[in-house]
Amino acid sequence: MNDRIILHIDMDAFFISVEQRDDPALRGKPAAVCGSLSRSVVTSATYEARPFGIHAGMPVQEAKRKCPGLILVKGDHSKYTSASARIISILKDYTPQVEVASIDEAYLDITGSLLLFKSPRHIGQSIKDRIRKHEELTCSVGIAPNKLLAKLGSRFKKPDGLTVIEKERVQEILENLPVSQLHGIGPKLAEKLKSINIFTCGQLGRFPVSFLIKRFGVIGERLHEMGLGWDESPVIPFDEEEDAKSISHSITLEEDTSDTDLFRKVLLQLSEKVSRRMRKEGFYGSRVVLTVRYSDFYTFSKQKTLSRWMNSGDEIFHHSLEIFESIPHPKPIRLLGVGVSLLKKEWCQQDLFEKREKKDNLLKAMDLVNERFGDWTLTWAELH
Repeated sequence: MNDRIILHIDMDAFFISVEQRDDPALRGKPAAVCGSLSRSVVTSATYEARPFGIHAGMPVQEAKRKCPGLILVKGDHSKYTSASARIISILKDYTPQVEVASIDEAYLDITGSLLLFKSPRHIGQSIKDRIRKHEELTCSVGIAPNKLLAKLGSRFKKPDGLTVIEKERVQEILENLPVSQLHGIGPKLAEKLKSINIFTCGQLGRFPVSFLIKRFGVIGERLHEMGLGWDESPVIPFDEEEDAKSISHSITLEEDTSDTDLFRKVLLQLSEKVSRRMRKEGFYGSRVVLTVRYSDFYTFSKQKTLSRWMNSGDEIFHHSLEIFESIPHPKPIRLLGVGVSLLKKEWCQQDLFEKREKKDNLLKAMDLVNERFGDWTLTWAELH
């Protein structure tokens, strides 16, 4: 693996911290942000509320039972979005390689930034100081050789922490670390690992890969890599719209399911959405990427590189379905995503006997009909 230095920043109790900043009366008290003040769920809770067992995703009524003195604040998404945008602007002063993971966290590849700054730790502390000064908010920072470990580091000293994990100490840190502390291993998956006597990352890294694959399917190999602290996923800047690297769409299903017929329909719909955007922006692609998120929130992607270029939803669908069917799915699925990468704007070599103009005209006609009369008015027969 190439030596990289990745920084993960995670804002501390972001939504409620913004509210505390704007309303000093909330400071030092058990308080939580929720969607509405009666029937909703907690989206962010102060650290003073957490000893009562209050956490994100908890129904408001349950939270009030656990902590009768809990102060509820109705969320203001525009306020949080504005604060997030200003924070991202600060991050981009350190490197253009900023991947926004969510409204309150981001990854930075600072490998090339060390020529301008003293050290990784100096960069992390400088970011923390500027966010505190300009936004009156705290964050936790993890710095490590990859995204998996940087995310782990940002969790070690919350709130307001800064942890640097050097490459030489990775094995030592992971040896006795519970597997549940790794991002991507939720409670259900952790329990399944415990059932085969895997409790720590050290044990996971040493466990036979063949057995993990047999037990967990395609994610078995990834679990092995996680146990060793390996992660080669790149930091992907969020604003590369002008020179698009990929076009994708995903959907969270209404409920976790193993319904094969539903998966086919969803994959075709997603493929159509991707292809229509490709044609609208004038792109052709030669790599199809499938993303699957299971009921325990474990997420992975698998891709297939083609020998030809295409922008047809039908073709994207058949390749994404082929990828999907090549993978054993050991648990219900929560989310599906389809994408196309390796994009080019100019026309590329097609099959020898394919009529470019005829196919382009067909796809454009479908787009026009669907734009005028609504999505799926005209589509491939397999969708019905």
